[in-house]
Amino acid sequence: MSEHSNDDIKDMSFETALEQLEIIVNKLESGQAPLQESISIYERGEALKNHCEVLLKSAEAKIEKITLSRDGVPTGTTDLED
Repeated sequence: MSEHSNDDIKDMSFETALEQLEIIVNKLESGQAPLQESISIYERGEALKNHCEVLLKSAEAKIEKITLSRDGVPTGTTDLED
């Protein structure tokens, strides 16, 4: 993990970012990291959390609902917000 830059996070998949965030949380909860490292990994954790939130919001925006005819036959899709 880079202590000075979190630029790699922007290219991570949701699953990878979440996995790294879980590792950070476990390390912080254990209390075994020195103070400076705790601060650094906490900041990385914040960046990972924000990235996951952006990816989730993007996925939610893409979700579509299936539209059905009166007899229950799928006729297409519409945005979830419609």
